[in-house]
Amino acid sequence: MDTQNPSAPSRAQSRDAGKNHPHAGGGLVHDNARHTSRFTVIGNHLAQHPDLSGLAIGLAVHIQSLPAGARVDIKTLAARFPEGTTRIAAALRELETHGYLRRTRERVGHGRIVTRTVSCNRPGRHRDDRSPRPTKPARPKKAASKPLPSVPRPAHPAPALIRQATDLLVALRIHERRLLLSEREVAHLAPGVAAWLERDVTSTAVREALTGDLPAEPLCRPAALLAHRLTDRLPPPPPFRAPAPPPPAARHPLRNCDGCDRAFRAPTPGRCGDCRSDLPEAA
Repeated sequence: MDTQNPSAPSRAQSRDAGKNHPHAGGGLVHDNARHTSRFTVIGNHLAQHPDLSGLAIGLAVHIQSLPAGARVDIKTLAARFPEGTTRIAAALRELETHGYLRRTRERVGHGRIVTRTVSCNRPGRHRDDRSPRPTKPARPKKAASKPLPSVPRPAHPAPALIRQATDLLVALRIHERRLLLSEREVAHLAPGVAAWLERDVTSTAVREALTGDLPAEPLCRPAALLAHRLTDRLPPPPPFRAPAPPPPAARHPLRNCDGCDRAFRAPTPGRCGDCRSDLPEAA
């Protein structure tokens, strides 16, 4: 006698099986093929996200499919898709809110600032789950800049004197390339140089005092070194010089008056003061 298969459905069940088939009443049917190249793995947490808009989900899929270094700024995406910059910017903000994008502004060489975009394919994952990334050498932390030492001040800071001091400091890099100063450093040091010039020190002497006997090793803070030299080597003021006395008045020779024959001193012959006052034209 054959053994009955306990798992085989009964006839009644086989007749009604069509009612329980997932595709019997319509709906989605997948016709899938396995990808072997040029594909991107997208999590259902993104593809079926309950709060993201369709545009945001589409942009996230597009961004995750791009290679590293690709441009994903608003203008580039607006040129790629028919949606305008306003809708794309709003969709990117959605992805930032839900952790699929991180955008930071970083300073690069020559004072330029760029926007760095990081795409995260699984927000909130544990750090240990992240794929290993190549380690980069840590950048040295910038030490907090200390204020420059104070410098002497001129007694009479005339604009022409400050201008002469500024030009001298700017030209130091011609004689010593390590003494390249910023605009702020020049403004700080200019009164100290003006104090030297005010004390009858020539520009050449000031430059030699600042650039002579510099250490051989690199200068970490050239402006601080110059500020120290301007203060430590400040020459004394010039000695007081009394003004020279005026020359003595010229002593005219004696002459006889043409009117009264009295003697009087005058540069040329003529009449004395009394005779000149008696003349009709003097009245």
